[in-house]
Amino acid sequence: MNNANIYRWSFLCAGILAIILVPYFLFGAQIEAWTEAMLRSAEHQSGWVALVLSSLLAVDILVPVPSSLVSTAAGFLLGFVPGTVASWIGMTVSCIAGYYLGAKLGCPVANQVVGSVELGRLQAMHHHFGDWVIVVSRPVPVLAEASVLFAGISHMPLYRFLLLSTLSNLGISVVYATVGAFSATSSSFLLAFAASILVPLAGMMVMSRLEKSAG
Repeated sequence: MNNANIYRWSFLCAGILAIILVPYFLFGAQIEAWTEAMLRSAEHQSGWVALVLSSLLAVDILVPVPSSLVSTAAGFLLGFVPGTVASWIGMTVSCIAGYYLGAKLGCPVANQVVGSVELGRLQAMHHHFGDWVIVVSRPVPVLAEASVLFAGISHMPLYRFLLLSTLSNLGISVVYATVGAFSATSSSFLLAFAASILVPLAGMMVMSRLEKSAG
């Protein structure tokens, strides 16, 4: 992850936040009323909400789902514990599916999903940091999916992959669900949305420093 990519991501995040903030300041009362109504609706349909959010995360390996936003929404709509569980299950199913796709279909699928450049970067990082790259790459867009596919391609032992990925998914789910649940107490999805952008950005910066140290 070079500095140019980080800058581009930072500008993108700033632009998205601006798009959200301007309407919020102009129509704050209406947005808060809509948020409260959404929370009340989710309370009566929590099972369906959990199923939909988990399913979105489960297909993230093949479909460009904004997983950070979905995981934060799980905490926001379902509460801390149910939101954590829903996020964790969905992310873990996605990891298992990606591992088997990588193991069975190999590089062609990986190149189609994440591209050869990301796989090359991941291979270099794996050389320096070993299997633990699975853990540190989980919050990073694209690289998270690439690490899972690469684990299958390289035939990483399944038990070790499951241990590392499930624990990492649990930690990330706890973080997102905590922010989402905290945002729900103030009926403000703005904080949840901001966190869903800033956490991946922080992960990208960590990965950038790791790449520099390995270079």
